[in-house]
Amino acid sequence: MSWSDLLHLGDLSLTVPTGSAIAAWLLAGRAWRAAAGWTLVFGCTLGLVAASKIAFLGWDAGVPALQFKALSGHATGFALAFPTLCHVLAARLAPAMRRAVTGTALALAAVVAAALVHAGEHTPAEATVGWLIGIGAFVCAVRLTHDAPPAPRPVALACAIAAFIATAWAIRWLPVGYWLIKLALLLSGNHAPFPWDQDG
Repeated sequence: MSWSDLLHLGDLSLTVPTGSAIAAWLLAGRAWRAAAGWTLVFGCTLGLVAASKIAFLGWDAGVPALQFKALSGHATGFALAFPTLCHVLAARLAPAMRRAVTGTALALAAVVAAALVHAGEHTPAEATVGWLIGIGAFVCAVRLTHDAPPAPRPVALACAIAAFIATAWAIRWLPVGYWLIKLALLLSGNHAPFPWDQDG
């Protein structure tokens, strides 16, 4: 697997359907509070990423000294969604095995962040901060879902797959970048967004 393949693991087209599948899995197990908590954490984390991008596009907000313009949505989303998915799916495993599975997922999230930097998609600061925020959100998600009863596998798996497919299909038609720019211009009153590749 190449660096470019790794960084695409953090695409919204994968992380959002994964988040939806996790919620469906928890709901199938009647873990209402865990599902609500997960949805809140996931939504707030994605909202934070969107806010950072809007702030840059509309007001040139960032930290030039660190070459930081906005959070890496890929690094943040993957560091939250994939480890949480592994943690939830490994609920029936022995605690040590569950920790090993989750730890491997967290390590892969770090590799995805590194791939983003290697490919020039984000600066080290953007990828690292995004990864750290994703990890922090993951810790919150674990605390909210740790006591969720194991879901009935056939039913939960069917619900999770259906949610993943439906969300993946829907997000194909949502031009996220376009609407972030439109919202940034509306809020800032500017006629054009600040470009990502500007110097200084």
